[in-house]
Amino acid sequence: MHWTRSLILAPLLLVVGSLPARADVTFFLGTQSDPSTRATRGISAGTGFLILGFEGEYAQAGGDDTCPPSFEECAPSLRTIMLNVLLQTPRGVLPRVQLYATAGAGYYRERFEPLDETNKGLGTNVGGGAKVGLAGPLRVRLDYRVFRLTGDAVHRTSQRFTAGLNLAF
Repeated sequence: MHWTRSLILAPLLLVVGSLPARADVTFFLGTQSDPSTRATRGISAGTGFLILGFEGEYAQAGGDDTCPPSFEECAPSLRTIMLNVLLQTPRGVLPRVQLYATAGAGYYRERFEPLDETNKGLGTNVGGGAKVGLAGPLRVRLDYRVFRLTGDAVHRTSQRFTAGLNLAF
């Protein structure tokens, strides 16, 4: 039984191991909304094999400087650290465009500076986007995500749209 499993897995590992790994890094700017729209920035780095990709991401959205005493009317700063899986079109299938869908999970920190209140926990995200070739390895990345935050988060759902410079290598 053990050797038959090895006979099946060995060719599969050889095929997957021989696929060229691609990597990229993206610096992005955009907007986050929950309950108001505000600027966000971040960085992501990932790798992919044909149509499957993996990515780590850090993002920070600014919050309100002043707030009414109610949390629901105040926009917090939001920091996320996510690990994502991407399902993407292979490079070269569409001229200069790589489309992708993504889902992931990770850590968040929701901070209400004026009220001196912080909520931390786990969150998930789903979304998609496109990487559009400019010249050589330089691309523009357009991305849309919906975040769901757990625990004590006041604003449990938010949306983010970003555009960034992506360098493939």
